[in-house]
Amino acid sequence: MEYDVVIVGGGPAGLSAAIRLKQLAAKAGRELSVCLIEKGSEIGAHILSGAVMDPRAISELLPDWKAQGAPLNTPVSEDRFLFLSETGSLKTPDFLLPGCFRNHGNYVVSLGNVCRWLGQQAEALGVELFAGFAGAEVLYDDKGAVRGVATGDMGIDRAGAQSAAWQPGIELLAKYTLFAEGCRGHLGKQLEQKYALRENVDPQVYGIGLKELWEVKPEKHQPGLVVHTAGWPLATDTYGGSFLYHLENNQVAVGFVVGLGYTNPYLSPFEEFQRYKTHPAIRSFLEGGRRISYGARAISAGGLQSLPKLVFPGGALIGDDAGFLNASRIKGSHGAIHTGMLAANAAFEAIAAERSGDELAAYPEAFRQGWLFDELYRARNFKPWMSKGLYMGTLMVGIDQIVFGGKAPWTLRHDHADHESLLNKRDAKPIAYPKPDGVLSFDRLSSVYLSNTNHNEDQPVHLRLKDPAVPIELNLERYDAPEQRYCPAGVYEIVRAEDGSSPRLQINAQNCVHCKTCDIKDPSQNIVWVTPEGGGGPNYPNM
Repeated sequence: MEYDVVIVGGGPAGLSAAIRLKQLAAKAGRELSVCLIEKGSEIGAHILSGAVMDPRAISELLPDWKAQGAPLNTPVSEDRFLFLSETGSLKTPDFLLPGCFRNHGNYVVSLGNVCRWLGQQAEALGVELFAGFAGAEVLYDDKGAVRGVATGDMGIDRAGAQSAAWQPGIELLAKYTLFAEGCRGHLGKQLEQKYALRENVDPQVYGIGLKELWEVKPEKHQPGLVVHTAGWPLATDTYGGSFLYHLENNQVAVGFVVGLGYTNPYLSPFEEFQRYKTHPAIRSFLEGGRRISYGARAISAGGLQSLPKLVFPGGALIGDDAGFLNASRIKGSHGAIHTGMLAANAAFEAIAAERSGDELAAYPEAFRQGWLFDELYRARNFKPWMSKGLYMGTLMVGIDQIVFGGKAPWTLRHDHADHESLLNKRDAKPIAYPKPDGVLSFDRLSSVYLSNTNHNEDQPVHLRLKDPAVPIELNLERYDAPEQRYCPAGVYEIVRAEDGSSPRLQINAQNCVHCKTCDIKDPSQNIVWVTPEGGGGPNYPNM
C-alpha cells in the first residue's frame, strides 16, 4: 500500500503529525494520503503518562480544542512539592519553587483519552488510521533510504511456523516515514544504529514511570491538586520522585519515577512505588479509596544533550522516539505534539516540491529556532545535577534554575548509559521490602491484571536473548538477576528445580506491559524487545 506519508505510532506525536499534514493539504487545496499505524488494540491502549499537560502545543495544532471538546477538563489549582523522610514531610515554600514545578495554566489529564480524541480529529480529516498493527520492520530502497515499514505477520505460532490463523504483514510505502513509537522505539533504535544518529551526542538516559489510577473518597479529592515529592523511600543517591495528580470524578493518578541509572542491583522500582504509597503524606489521600488501573512505561530523560540526529534519508524521529521529554517539568506531551507538527511541516513542504526519500532538514532547523529548543536548553542541567544525589542536586538545580534562569554558562554531560551503572552484588546492600498489604500496596501479578494486558500465548516470545547463557552465567552470578526486580510486570523469573539442578531464567512474555525497561537496563544488553503480534499488550482505559 502506497501513501505520501506513513506514521508509526498513535501517541501525541504521531497523531499531531497526521493532523498537521491534513491541515496543510486542505489549506493548499491538494490531496495528500496519510496512514498511521498503532500497535495497541486501539488508539490510547498503550498510552501511559502522569499527566499534567502544557496546552501550548495543542493550542498551536488545534486552536479551538476547548470548543471541540478536547478532554482537558481539570486546570491545575495548586502545586505542592514535598521532601519526604520515612515518617515526615517538608513542603517547599512557593517562593523557592523553580518555574519547572509551577503548573499554573496547565491541565491534569488522561493522556490516553487525549490521544483518543486526537485520533478522532485525525480520522475526521481523512487520515487512514489502523490500530492493532505493529511496525515490525523498516523497509529500505536500493540507495539505503527508508521507503516505509512492514507490519508484523499475524498467526505465527510459538515455534515460528504459520498457524491456521496466519496473515502476512503489509508493506506500507511512503515518500516519507515518521517514527513516533515513544521511548526506546523498536524501529527507532534500529534507525539510530543504521544511520549513526547518536554520533557525537551523549548517551540517552531513562527513567521508569509506574502509575496507578485511584478512585478516592470525595472528601479527600481536590480537583487540580498537583503534588510532587522527592526523598523517601529512595536512597539519597538514587534519582527519582513521585507525582500525585487529582483529575475529575474523584480520580487520582499516583505514580513513581526511578532513574534507570541506579546502582544497587537489589533495587526494585515496583516495590519502591508500593511502599511510597504507605507514607503518611500520601496514604491520607488514598485510604478508603480503591485502585482501578496500573501500568508502567520507560521515559527518555537525557534532554538536549542526548537528542540524536532527527532525520535520515526518507524519514524522521519525532516525540519520545527521539527523546523530547523535559525531565525537569516531568512533561513530554507538548514536546511530542510540537515536534510532530514540525516534522509534518517539513514533509509537506518536501512533497509539495515533488521531493521524496531525502532528509527533511527543515525539521531539525525549525526545532533549533523554536520555543521547545529554548525550553530544553534551560532544562539541560536538571537531570545531570539530580543524578549527583538528592541534596547536592537540589541545591545546584535551585542555583541553575532560580539564579541563572536555566542559562548557566556550563552544560553538564551524561557520561555513561544506564545499563553500565550496576554494582556487583557483593558491593551492594540488599533491600528488604515489606509484604504488600492488599490495601495500599500490592503484588506484581494483581497489578498486571489491572493493566488488562493480553497477548496471544501461541506466538514467538517477543523478549529475545542474544545469548541464552548470559542470564545465569553473568546476570545471576554478578548482579543476582536484576531483571527479576527492574521489570514491573513479573516477566522474568529465576526458576530453581527441586532436585537442585541448575537455575534457569523463565520469561513470562504474556505479562509484558511494553515498558521497555529490560531493553534499557539489562547490564549486558542481552535482552532485545521486539514487537509482538499487533494488538497485544496492555489495554489502558484512561491512563
